[in-house]
Amino acid sequence: MNLYYWIQIITLAVSVSSNDASRVLELSDRFLEIHHEGHWLVMFYAPWCAYCHRLVPIWAHVAQALHTSSVKVARLDCTRFTAVANHYKVRAFPTIMFMKGSLKHEYIGEQSKDDLVNYALRMSGPSVLLVTKQHTVNEIKENNPIFFGYVGQQTGPLWEMFFYHAEKYQPLASFFVMSPEVANKHMTLEKTPVAFVYKESMAYFYSDDGIGEKQKLNTSLHKWIDAERFGTFPKVSRANINELLSLDKFLVLAVVEENKLNEITPEEIEFRDMIESVIRQKRDTLHNNFQFGWVGSPELTNSIVMSILPVPHLLVINSTTKHHHIPEDDPNKLTPEAVAIFLEQIYNQSAPIYGGDSFAVRLYRMYFQARTSLDYMWTGNPVLTTLIFGLPLGFLSLIFYSVCCTDILDAEEEDSSEEPGHEKKE
Repeated sequence: MNLYYWIQIITLAVSVSSNDASRVLELSDRFLEIHHEGHWLVMFYAPWCAYCHRLVPIWAHVAQALHTSSVKVARLDCTRFTAVANHYKVRAFPTIMFMKGSLKHEYIGEQSKDDLVNYALRMSGPSVLLVTKQHTVNEIKENNPIFFGYVGQQTGPLWEMFFYHAEKYQPLASFFVMSPEVANKHMTLEKTPVAFVYKESMAYFYSDDGIGEKQKLNTSLHKWIDAERFGTFPKVSRANINELLSLDKFLVLAVVEENKLNEITPEEIEFRDMIESVIRQKRDTLHNNFQFGWVGSPELTNSIVMSILPVPHLLVINSTTKHHHIPEDDPNKLTPEAVAIFLEQIYNQSAPIYGGDSFAVRLYRMYFQARTSLDYMWTGNPVLTTLIFGLPLGFLSLIFYSVCCTDILDAEEEDSSEEPGHEKKE
């Protein structure tokens, strides 16, 4: 047997061993016949996708964590089984979907083990879970940093709208219903029925303001749930920034830079904590119009402002007009009082504005992102960048040279044939 044969045997053995050790199921075209049977959490991937490779070890941990649940964790190679990929309209890699009967939902959250496990468990159960014991509420608090609850009789307009929106927002949040006796152990109730959101060890109640019409109640409750499903000061990334911008609030971002170990310098931590203290202390006056958060990747905010922001920095985005605001003062010298004044100026439209969504701005943003991507490529691997862009340019230069120079050479040959002394003798 030659060396190549032994390499193939070893590779196959390693592959089989890895598959045996993993709880992840490998799917094929037959999945279209069985997808409606049970609960499925599926990763659609392509072998050449670098993001898919990063997700592989996380996916294995997710499968292990969900092994005893009703959720089957699987993956499908879209380059081999294109019929399945086309059926689910997969356009990017990796794409994560949860399937339950005829329900199909694409996951858009953070691709971490805990987030994926909580999402799968939430989707596998009913949209509203009934809580009957006090200790169950303690378990809910431990497993759900943010959850919505309803207290009171399961009848009437508020309950109907709560249940309706629970079904709608099940992929994004957890919903529970409990009796006043159970709820009173964890919060102070002024009336029932009532809806609340529990986050950061506090219960915040929905106020209907005497809304009587069902349609108005529907709109009001929808807006409240949509805004309250985020933390007071969440981490903002490419995965959730569009959702935060959909709240029709000003998005206030503390911009810092994490290293590969997700560490931040003490100076940047101090700045981030200072920005967080503003919303913590002034939540009653700012929360309705401003959503706070922090960014650990300056590349995200740089693409928004179309320039390189120093860190730490403060950026405020108008989610409606796509304009942004940057304080004129040095960010390192900002105080909570100065930040509050700056936000008041933004709300009163007296602060300088930048950016927007005009055609010229979109065009420049495309140029900036292309230039920035090229800079990152060159910094990371100049040799590969040279090959990627140098070889095509070299071929184009040769083609251009051969096309242009052919006429010149032909002209020189014609001129030389007409010189004296080179006439053909009779």
